[in-house]
Amino acid sequence: MSEEQLNNPLHGVTLETVVTRLVEHYGWDGLAQRINTNCFKSDPSIKSSLKFLRKTQWARDKVEKLYISTFTKNSPWGNSK
Repeated sequence: MSEEQLNNPLHGVTLETVVTRLVEHYGWDGLAQRINTNCFKSDPSIKSSLKFLRKTQWARDKVEKLYISTFTKNSPWGNSK
């Protein structure tokens, strides 16, 4: 199992951290443009977004994919240390 987690860029990162960093980077409007959900459009907050994302897997998958594409850098040599 630990071998599986070595290549998981979200390992150890909480959903709250993911949402917070995306909001800091894109803002609520930018996030709503990239992921079309009311939790980012209508009176958004971290708390309400987390509540929605914990219940809605498709939206959480989109948020996690955006986080990975925004904040992880892929090395051509892999993730060797």
